[in-house]
Amino acid sequence: MGCGSCSTGGGCAPAGCKSNGSCLTGGCGKMEVYDWLSNLDMPSNYKPFQVIEVKFKGARKEFFVNNDNIYLEIGELVAVEGPTGGYDIGHVSLTGELVRMQMKRRKTAIDQVTRKIYRKATEADVEKWKVAKGMEWETMHKARTLALDLRLSMKISDVDYQGDKTKATFFYTAEGRVDFRELIKKMAETFRIRIEMRQIGMRQEAGRLGGIGSCGRELCCSTWLTNFKTVSTAAARYQNLSLNTLKLAGQCGKLKCCLNYELDTYLDALKDIPDRVDSLQTEVGVARHQKTDIFKKLMWFSYPNMEDWIPLKVDRVKEIMAMNKKGQKPNNLKEEAVELVTTAVVDKIPDYENVVGQDSLTRLDDKPRNKGNKNNNNRNNNQNRNKNNAERSDRPDRAKQPQQAPKQPQQGQKAPQQAKNKPDVSKKENVPGQVQAKAQQPKVKIAVAQEGQPNAAQPVEGQPAAKKNNRNRNNNRRKKPSDKPKNE
Repeated sequence: MGCGSCSTGGGCAPAGCKSNGSCLTGGCGKMEVYDWLSNLDMPSNYKPFQVIEVKFKGARKEFFVNNDNIYLEIGELVAVEGPTGGYDIGHVSLTGELVRMQMKRRKTAIDQVTRKIYRKATEADVEKWKVAKGMEWETMHKARTLALDLRLSMKISDVDYQGDKTKATFFYTAEGRVDFRELIKKMAETFRIRIEMRQIGMRQEAGRLGGIGSCGRELCCSTWLTNFKTVSTAAARYQNLSLNTLKLAGQCGKLKCCLNYELDTYLDALKDIPDRVDSLQTEVGVARHQKTDIFKKLMWFSYPNMEDWIPLKVDRVKEIMAMNKKGQKPNNLKEEAVELVTTAVVDKIPDYENVVGQDSLTRLDDKPRNKGNKNNNNRNNNQNRNKNNAERSDRPDRAKQPQQAPKQPQQGQKAPQQAKNKPDVSKKENVPGQVQAKAQQPKVKIAVAQEGQPNAAQPVEGQPAAKKNNRNRNNNRRKKPSDKPKNE
C-alpha cells in the first residue's frame, strides 16, 4: 500500500504522507477504485472512452473530457479546467469503460460533462500546487479567528485551494443559516484570493477530516462510502442493540452508518419469527418468553420458580399459539424441548512458544507488601532467637561448662566496662522472674577484685590455669602509665 511519496526507503513500510488521501499515486486507499478491465484485451476497432474521472482533495471526484486523446494512467497528475476559470490539479482515478459505468451509477449524462483536461501536470504546476496545499492549514486558522471576532455560530473545518492558487473553498458546519457576507469581505482583504463558502453536514465533515472508528479501522465515510443514507434507531431495535447513544454514535455525532449494513439480513430473518410472544399457556403453568435466536429459529421459554430454559422451534411456538387461541393447552413444554448440539472445542497446540502472561502485571505492586512481610518475618525471627537464648541460659547443664575468657581489646580500643550492679551468685536470693531451674544450679565461687589489688582475681573452680595468666595480662594493660611504680 506504500507509494513513492509515502514509503521510507524500501517502499514496503508506509510512513504516511499526511495529505488525507491526496498523495500523488493514490496509494493511501482513500476512495480508490480497482480497474478490473485494465488487463483485458480490447477489440481492434475499439475507441477508448473520452471521459476521465479525476480525484481531488477529500472525496471530491469529477468527470472531464479528454478531447486531445492524451494517454493517461491511474495516479497521474493532470491539469484540468476549473469551475470558475483558471485550472486545477488532480490525479486520475479511473479511465476506460469503468468511467461509463460510474457515470451511469451517478446518473450523469455525457452531455453534462463540459469541462476538459488541459495537459499532464508539469513540474511548475506541481510546485505551485504543493505551495497552495501548504497554505491551507494556516489559512483555516486565520479564517476561524475572523469568524470568532464576528461572533458567527459556524465552524470552519477545512480549506481547499485551487491548483493555480487563485481561489479557495471554505467548508463549514453550522446548525442553521449564517450571514457571512462581512466574513467574506475580511477574508478577501486578508488572503487576496477569491472566496467560496460551502456548508456541509456532520457526516461530510468526518469524511473530509478522517479518523479511526470504534471498530479499529478507518472511517467508512473517509475511505469508500460516498452516499450517506439516513440511519434511524429502528435499525438498532431490529438488531437487538441497546439504545445507548454513546455506543451507537460515531465521531460525527450521528448514528453510525454501519447500522444499515446488516439490517436487511435481520429483516429477512425476522419474517418467520412471531410477534408479541409474551407467554404460552400449558397444563403445567404459564411459560414466559425469555429470548429468541432469529438465525437458528429457536425461542426459549421458562416456567416460574424454575431456572431451566426450554428451547422450542419457531414452528412449534406458532402451533401452540394457535392452540391457545382455541382454548387448548399442551401438556408440558419440557417434553418438546429441542436438544441443542454442543460442538466440542479442540485445543490446538501452537507451533510456537506462547510468552504472553508469563510476567505478572502486578509484580511491581507486590514489592512494598513483600518488604513489610520481610520486616515482620525478621522481627519474629529475632523474638524467637531471643527466646531460645533465654531458654538455653536457664538450662542447669550450662553452669558446668567453663566460662570463656573475655576477648582481648585491640590497640586503640577501650576495654568493655564491667557491670556495676552485677548480682552475686553465691548469695541465696530470689531474683524476680527467675526460673526455678536456675536455683538448682551448682554453687560457683567467684572472687571479686578489691580496689587497689591488681591481681585480686582468683581462679574459678573448673577453670584452667592458662586463663589466670590471660586475665593478669588484661589487668596490666588496663592500668594507666601514671600507676606504674616510680622505680621503673
